[in-house]
Amino acid sequence: MRLLNSFIIKIVELFPKSFIRIFASRYIAGEKLDDAVYTVRELNSKKILATMDVLGEDIKNVEEANSAVEEALKVLDTIKKENLQSTLSIKLTQIGLKLDYQLCLNNMKRILNKAKEVGNYIEIDMEDSTCTLDTIRIFKELRKEFSNCGMVMQAYLRKADQYLKETINDLKNSSVRLCKGIYNESSEIAFKGKQEIRENYLKLLEYLFSENIYVGIATHDIKLINGAKELIKKYNKSNNDFEFQMLLGVKVDLRNKLVQEGYKVRIYVPYGIHWYKYSIRRMKENPELPIAIIKNIFSKRG
Repeated sequence: MRLLNSFIIKIVELFPKSFIRIFASRYIAGEKLDDAVYTVRELNSKKILATMDVLGEDIKNVEEANSAVEEALKVLDTIKKENLQSTLSIKLTQIGLKLDYQLCLNNMKRILNKAKEVGNYIEIDMEDSTCTLDTIRIFKELRKEFSNCGMVMQAYLRKADQYLKETINDLKNSSVRLCKGIYNESSEIAFKGKQEIRENYLKLLEYLFSENIYVGIATHDIKLINGAKELIKKYNKSNNDFEFQMLLGVKVDLRNKLVQEGYKVRIYVPYGIHWYKYSIRRMKENPELPIAIIKNIFSKRG
């Protein structure tokens, strides 16, 4: 199976776009904001929260960064207008991080001012290691002026505990989305083994709980979910202290089970015209997804 997975990672970009769209239809709300609104409304009807994500972080100029900001403002207005239970997730590269630091900072302030105006909250995504320090720096700068933003931390980063400790004062009355991490980093930067990533994840989660930081426990790993439940009991946490977070279309049965057990669950809802690049990245993260699609296609034909 490992050999097959490695093979799929190498050839996934050669798959026909029509095949990739089959994958995308389950894990992406659609190309338009209206599609995301429909998906979030359906989730809310099942007592599930959401965070919207506008796809397309690979911008090339200031005009594209400004366009991404305008879309983010539109999303925030729409969430308010439609009375949706959803936050907004932002990737800093999408609003200019790799073009100009100050441009990105100013763009985030525009978005946070709008979020404050409509009573919403922004989750600042963490990207690959070339962005880590600048993302933390911008978050710390924003927290001087805004209380309505949180940050993501990736448990596979070897320095994740250091980064959290350095920002712990800024995280008070804020939040952290704790995830494993998806980018292909070197072994000097990131843990590579499944078990060592799991161990670091739970170590970081316990630290955040001990510091009374609100945590978005972002994982589909049942071992991590069970470990999180043990820490929730150990630290006597209520639903006001944390939430579970998952991706749209992934392990829906597990998601529903958590909701039935009374836990707060938030789903990451991506949408936009740049669905193709996102889908390719997701397939490379989890080569079993295209295998499942192929099996599903042939089982229907049979």
